[in-house]
Amino acid sequence: MLFNSIEYIVFLLIVFTIYWLLRKKVKWQNGFLLLASYVFYAWWDWRFLLLLFGLSAAAYGCGKLIERSRNLTFDIGHLTFGAKFWMVANVVLDLGVLAAFKYYNFFVGSFADLFGLQNSIHSLKIVLPLGISFFTFQAIAYVADVYNRKVEPTNLVDCLLYIGFFPKLLAGPIERPTNLIPQMQKPRAFEYDLAVDGCRQMLWGLFKKVVIADNAALYVNQVYGDYANQSGSTLLLAAILYTIQIYGDFSGYSDMAIGTAKLFGLRFRDNFLFPYFSRNMNEFWRRWHISLNTWFVDYVYIPLGGSRNGKWHTIRNIMIVFLLSGLWHGADWSFVAWGAYHGLLLVLLIVLNRNTKYEHVVAYDKWHPNLKEFGQMLLVFALATFGWMMFRADNMTQFIDYTARMCSTDLLSMPMMMVGLKRTLLFVALLFSIEWLNRTEEHAFRLSRLPLWARIIATYGLILIILEFAGNSQSFIYFQF
Repeated sequence: MLFNSIEYIVFLLIVFTIYWLLRKKVKWQNGFLLLASYVFYAWWDWRFLLLLFGLSAAAYGCGKLIERSRNLTFDIGHLTFGAKFWMVANVVLDLGVLAAFKYYNFFVGSFADLFGLQNSIHSLKIVLPLGISFFTFQAIAYVADVYNRKVEPTNLVDCLLYIGFFPKLLAGPIERPTNLIPQMQKPRAFEYDLAVDGCRQMLWGLFKKVVIADNAALYVNQVYGDYANQSGSTLLLAAILYTIQIYGDFSGYSDMAIGTAKLFGLRFRDNFLFPYFSRNMNEFWRRWHISLNTWFVDYVYIPLGGSRNGKWHTIRNIMIVFLLSGLWHGADWSFVAWGAYHGLLLVLLIVLNRNTKYEHVVAYDKWHPNLKEFGQMLLVFALATFGWMMFRADNMTQFIDYTARMCSTDLLSMPMMMVGLKRTLLFVALLFSIEWLNRTEEHAFRLSRLPLWARIIATYGLILIILEFAGNSQSFIYFQF
């Protein structure tokens, strides 16, 4: 059940209606949302509900055991069963399940290639459960936060709902227990303004997905499918369009997830804050997939020592985080290389003492950036595009070949054109224009500074654009992770 489908609209209307009919009992609301979330996940494959439920129940159980074991431990042999044991046990379980489904074939295949054992190693033919990278990380966050006393162990329904709430279940945001669980435990009254803002954010996310990302994908897929016979300029344009496609696709999903949560009186944290308006790669990674990056900071970077032990330890910790982040995205060396590439870019900023942490959005309180800021944004976009070329490639061999062919003598020639390309580029310009004008807002289509009549015109205009110019439906890119 995709966010950009009729089935989801019908599902959402039914869940929204029943949910607010139950507004007098928060326990009933949470129980119903949990049921709806499991129906939503079962729509894809009901068999993996057991996996989702099992990992969620294990997190709940470990949370309870951690709380009970704080001042009471017992030994069996050489093992001490205390709070830390149960926290580590849950992390091992979650990462073990994730590794079995997602990384077994990758590591076994890499080992076989390294030692020439291809004929004696057998891979597993298993389906990757949808959203497993997201809900395992949320299960880890719950247990880690209980262990660190950031959140109290909650009841079973609230724990299962925190991990499995349907808007964020398949592709995030990776919500924190400290943000979402307290909201779920409080009585919720319907807020008209919040619901309207949620609808606008969902509409903007839908525009980014079906008009921007899906139309860009038509060109990108055609070029990548026959890249060996394309000109350098065509390959460059496809790389640029993929940079726009993945932003429209993933940030569009996040907008629809965050907007959906608002309909139920719940607020997720921001996941994208106009990352292509960044002035260096440090700022880019504070604005791109924020929930994942802050997860790695809190549960990997800081436990490793963060930036507390000098420059070289900081560099080491940054590289570990980005290598793990690359591996999280996919079981292939191209993803690891992508993570290493971005880690090295941040390391370079540190070594050159250029790791500026900007407090405000670019050109704050101005209509346009100055020449330096414009150059910085172009550089960030170019660096991100090169990285996305690794991300999009099937493997490192294809990435190297694609890059070499792109840097050919016909790089400055006219790129291949196709039906609808000019219109897609026009909508891309519209996207970035609206986001630039609203870059200080929570999302670009909030329209809080416009009068009512202008908000109505803008809303219906966007609906007409979506209905008229939506591209062929494409699966969300991050569903594969």
